[in-house]
Amino acid sequence: MKSIIQLPPKWMPITVSILLSQLIFLSGSIAQDSSAVTEAVVKPKIKPVKNTFNSTWIIDNQTVMVSQKGTFEMDIQHRFGTVDKGYDDFWGLFAPSNIRLGVIYAPVKDLNIGLGITKSNLLWDLNAKYAIIRQTKGVYPVSVTYYGNIAYDTRKDPDGSIFKYKTQRILTFNQIIVARKISDRFSLQAAVSLSHQNSVNGYYTKNDSTGQEVFKYMKFNHLAVSLSGKYKLTEVTSLIFNIDQPVTKHNTSNPSPNVSFGFEFNTSNHSFQLFAGNYTLLNPQRNNLYNTNSPFNYTASDGTKVPGGKFVIGFNITRLWNW
Repeated sequence: MKSIIQLPPKWMPITVSILLSQLIFLSGSIAQDSSAVTEAVVKPKIKPVKNTFNSTWIIDNQTVMVSQKGTFEMDIQHRFGTVDKGYDDFWGLFAPSNIRLGVIYAPVKDLNIGLGITKSNLLWDLNAKYAIIRQTKGVYPVSVTYYGNIAYDTRKDPDGSIFKYKTQRILTFNQIIVARKISDRFSLQAAVSLSHQNSVNGYYTKNDSTGQEVFKYMKFNHLAVSLSGKYKLTEVTSLIFNIDQPVTKHNTSNPSPNVSFGFEFNTSNHSFQLFAGNYTLLNPQRNNLYNTNSPFNYTASDGTKVPGGKFVIGFNITRLWNW
């Protein structure tokens, strides 16, 4: 017969305590093992790509980049005269120039708000930029950003010969920018824009069929496309380029396209761009609507011969502060 060992009654509480402590130890070990397995399964969060471009500007256009929340930016943009006069004005460096001073702030994530003034026409602009999509591996193949501004022409017009109404001083600009960081060195972006003017230029001309004078004027809205890129040469130096092509055909002389190229030098808080291009007006809607400097010779839609080689030397300086 099997013998059964019976413990004295006074030992029962001690035995129960030992068993409970063992159960607690085992359950803790199982929980730790389960937590370790869970941590091994959870994948790290995928973050958007960084530094598609190193500045909010690329020559005369905005890039897809939006500064992080709390960033304050100051911009100085300068365009000299055209180089076609050669030594007479030292290739435009001593010719009349155009300057824009601007500031930008990022009050919340993915949003920049800015203000600027341009020497030409004493043009004030209020602008905003919002990052709709940021390029993220396995999620979004490209970055998409909206940029827009409203500008107000404040030059003097005491006799009302330029503006009859104050609303005629307003110009607006809306743009969608799509960009991709193709490699660690090369980034490319394309954009489509719509410029609007509340007052249009024009002139009277004779109608061949009737012999009467008719008023030919520009359209109020102007569609354009642009292509920009950056190729990183070193950790601090990049080759940059920008092409702007008007799409809308106007009844008067059409604006000329823009071809620009140069170099960008960067530090953590500075960006300096030195380049040659055709745009001089430093406001995107005015550049798209009124550029008269052409990179090459061509014949306009109205038969006008447009001379080429009208390049200007320019630079952009950007300074960032983070709070």
